[in-house]
Amino acid sequence: MPSLDEPKLISGNANLPLAKGIARRMSMYRGMSVGLVDARVERFNDQEVFVEVYENVRGEDMFIIQPTSNPANDNLMELLIMSDALRRSSAARITAVIPYFGYARQDRRTKARTPITAKLVANMIAEAGIERVLTMDLHAAQIQGFFDMPVDNLYASPIFALDILNQFKGETGDLMVVSPDVGGVARARELAKRINAPLSIVDKRREKPGEVAEMTVIGDVSGKKCIIVDDICDTAGTLCKAAEVLIAHGATEVHSYITHGVLSGPAVERITNSVMKSLVITDSIQPTGPVGDAKNIRTVPTAPMFAQAILNIWNGTSVSSLFETDTLGPIYEGIL
Repeated sequence: MPSLDEPKLISGNANLPLAKGIARRMSMYRGMSVGLVDARVERFNDQEVFVEVYENVRGEDMFIIQPTSNPANDNLMELLIMSDALRRSSAARITAVIPYFGYARQDRRTKARTPITAKLVANMIAEAGIERVLTMDLHAAQIQGFFDMPVDNLYASPIFALDILNQFKGETGDLMVVSPDVGGVARARELAKRINAPLSIVDKRREKPGEVAEMTVIGDVSGKKCIIVDDICDTAGTLCKAAEVLIAHGATEVHSYITHGVLSGPAVERITNSVMKSLVITDSIQPTGPVGDAKNIRTVPTAPMFAQAILNIWNGTSVSSLFETDTLGPIYEGIL
């Protein structure tokens, strides 16, 4: 039987450029060619997902790279069916690399007769034969407890910190990190600590999902270059309104660093026409054409971090070491 001599990567259709980028970075780290396992993930005429793996995976350490982004249901089913195909082909271990974990926003019951989809999806992943999950910036860290398996939750803040220190070289004394809501304070505080900047909060009150009734700025942002940090940007309505409120309170510039650029509906148009000077997202979700064409939207790569995390999981070394600048800096040297 084959031993777990090398990790093997396989990808669905959700974000092939990221999967290929991870394979390229692993090739650089290993000093040998690492490619994606030859497979086809297609649809029958009625849109059922069909998977066929062309290579032998018996006894192999498999990593499925598949964010569950739009279309969320299709991409989730691809992940589950790929896992089933690998399990039935006697793969030794299956790890799901889910750069963007969809359905995470429904992580608790806020009203009567509503679901907890994050837990439901966690159960489905376990039933499909997946034994470990590698993801980035879960909407709520406690979602890790929904899984009865190891979960490695990477953070984009170390990547963002490297980018900010490069983009605002010599201007870090003018920066102010802003959390767009009270729930994101821990995330914003982490970034503020990394770049040695003060912290402010935009307190928002929602009347219903997707609509903000009122915003209040907690902290003095006058004369500051504000950096809004959050995990998800969907329609960008809240983000653009927060930028306007910060400018009204005396901020000189507003920039945003968002991990997962869902950017659905009118999001790109709103951002293009907003007072924000820039929006920086990761490639955890494959950027659409309009996102790539927008002049004030920029993408930073996650492939170097995911590639190193996969290698660390495979060889049994620390994944949390990637949270340290001393470890991550050399990985991103010449990129940011």
